Amino acid sequence: MNVVVCIKQVPDPNSPGQLDPSTHNLKRDGELVLDPGDEFGVEAGLRLAEKHGGEVTVISMGPERGLDAVRKALAMGAAKGVLVSDDSLAGADALTTAKVLAAAIRKQEFDVVITATESTDGYSGVVPQMLAGLLDVPAVTFAKSVSFEGDILKVERQTETGVDVVEAKLPVVLSVTASVNEPRYPSLKGIMGAKQKPLDRPTPADLGVDGLGAASAGQKITAVEAAPQRAAGEIVTDDGEAAKRIVDFLAERKVI
Repeated sequence: MNVVVCIKQVPDPNSPGQLDPSTHNLKRDGELVLDPGDEFGVEAGLRLAEKHGGEVTVISMGPERGLDAVRKALAMGAAKGVLVSDDSLAGADALTTAKVLAAAIRKQEFDVVITATESTDGYSGVVPQMLAGLLDVPAVTFAKSVSFEGDILKVERQTETGVDVVEAKLPVVLSVTASVNEPRYPSLKGIMGAKQKPLDRPTPADLGVDGLGAASAGQKITAVEAAPQRAAGEIVTDDGEAAKRIVDFLAERKVI
């Protein structure tokens, strides 16, 4: 089973994020790490490959510093890394990101594409579904457990009301939650071995997706403002009319 895992390097979620005042984009000049959500995806891919054969390829789009995230995934056990890095991709939106990743994935032999449910710096949560659409394969999202039997991928999918059991034939795009597994730590042997593993560096032009980036995103951040402070609430004292006042209050705001 050949697995592709999409990963991303992000500002350390444990540090307060800051926006660039000129571009309104998230600053990325501080401590950067492999997105914690992506570690669950790498682990899920490694477990599938270890149990059913095959190998894991990790693919990332980002600046040169993104090599560190790719190398960590290689140290965890992935067999090959791909980093697409180009200044033209700075400020790319979710759709552009999905187009670049999909183009890179098409260069690989894959049965399963694994992602996190969302990144911890963007929180758009739409890239997995976009990837599935661009690759023309099914999408199974929010997986909390994954197994493979015969030629069927079986997933327990976390929902707001419980768990759905979903089955899909390969190839498929799969997004996993933080409850799917416990990611392994890279061993010293793995860290040293990662330096010898194949690492591809295609450009957007190599993938046939040049001309993308912030300029062609179709959207622009014009301003960022702090959320207004929460106004003081209304205290209702029960004088026999409290229930009616609450109902009227909710009705005025079209809650009921």
